[in-house]
Amino acid sequence: MSKYQDHKEKYLRFKKDAENEELFIPTRIEAYFNAMLHLIEAVASQHNVHIDVHKNLRRILESNTDVFGEDTETVCSNFIKLEKDIRPGQVYGSRINGGKLKEAQKAVSLIENICLKDLK
Repeated sequence: MSKYQDHKEKYLRFKKDAENEELFIPTRIEAYFNAMLHLIEAVASQHNVHIDVHKNLRRILESNTDVFGEDTETVCSNFIKLEKDIRPGQVYGSRINGGKLKEAQKAVSLIENICLKDLK
């Protein structure tokens, strides 16, 4: 399987888990985070760009603006919101909050609206 296919398959599987309302909210948020990482990686791989480590996402996408063009900032800022603002408190901290799940879903929607139009 190619990198593109691997990332697309992981996106679909993590997204399915994220939408499973029977799962624990922090588990769903972690699944949304992983789904978006793999969705962004799938699109980037179509441009021969590989992120590999989520901490490098902004730097790599800003260095390769052909991947998302004028939407680069929207993709980066919403991914970083998931990574640094929503995920840590829900997954690692003591907070469990349905409001944070809704924030995650909003960030996911913005990323998907951009990525899915470019996904083959």
